[in-house]
Amino acid sequence: MHPTEVIEFMVVVGVVAVIIIISFILKGNWRKFGWALALVILLAYCVLFIARPYWIDAQIERKVEMLEPYLEQQYPNKEWTITTVPHREDGYKHLNPYYIGVIFENEPEVTYHYWVDKNNIKMGYSTNKSLDELNYKESE
Repeated sequence: MHPTEVIEFMVVVGVVAVIIIISFILKGNWRKFGWALALVILLAYCVLFIARPYWIDAQIERKVEMLEPYLEQQYPNKEWTITTVPHREDGYKHLNPYYIGVIFENEPEVTYHYWVDKNNIKMGYSTNKSLDELNYKESE
């Protein structure tokens, strides 16, 4: 489990525990309402925890579909490989899965990282080369 997931889990358990403790103080229907509220919060968190990886995959897929036409327009007749963060595998949880890596065929030692939003696409890079040596750098 990643540290952020542990923190999320602790917060949910804490909130549910507080609601249950308070519901023991209450009487009658208010007690049942407190238990029901604690159960709903717990179930909502479970659904979120299960559905989140699929939601991230769908968002990444949509962003890659938006990036491909952009790359074809910006760099016609060039070959590239698109990579994404395997966020479900161990060792990659600390990386942002929404950055899309692009490696051009004639510049394999540079990875260009694209951030795709609804209205714009921003680019960064990672390499040992200097900024002047990059073939595909974009001006802001």
